[in-house]
Amino acid sequence: HNTLIDTACTVISVVGVSVPSYLFAIGLSFIFGFRLHWFPLIFTNASPALSSVLPAIALSLFVLATVSRFTRTELLEVLNSDYILFAQSKGLGSFQVIVRHALRNALVPLVTIVAPMVVILMTGSLVVEQIFSVPGVGQLLTKAVQVNDYSVTTALAFIFSAGYIALMLMVDILYGIIDPRVRLAGAKEGD
Repeated sequence: HNTLIDTACTVISVVGVSVPSYLFAIGLSFIFGFRLHWFPLIFTNASPALSSVLPAIALSLFVLATVSRFTRTELLEVLNSDYILFAQSKGLGSFQVIVRHALRNALVPLVTIVAPMVVILMTGSLVVEQIFSVPGVGQLLTKAVQVNDYSVTTALAFIFSAGYIALMLMVDILYGIIDPRVRLAGAKEGD
């Protein structure tokens, strides 16, 4: 906490949350595709793995920055709890305290924000796919809207909605796995 590494990670996280994915995609494309020629500017079927690197980085920056900021905040709150002091007084090392006690208790709120982040990834991919000319679902949806293909638009909206509902169900199941108190509270209410 409050070290040089912590400050650098916080600054990178704030930049990652602040910069939109399409602007970051354009910057990556300019630097690593146009100037350095490390990656292709647009998606090519000749090297799909290499063509997917820049779009994947552009899409993941916002999610990684948000998750890292949220994890830092939750861990700082959990590490100031009494049970962490008790675990340290029992002689557990700092790695064991963080992994066994602090991180597990910080995961419950973190799981809550990760599922909506997947939806943000799906909606953000529409623009990033256009920038890198990736033949994906975002491009299919964009073309369907442009030519008024209602059946494809409705089908993709249904798939996105079903995926979101499935993710939220998985989050509810993960609550019970991560924190046994959630299961106990539900069992007491059912009695």
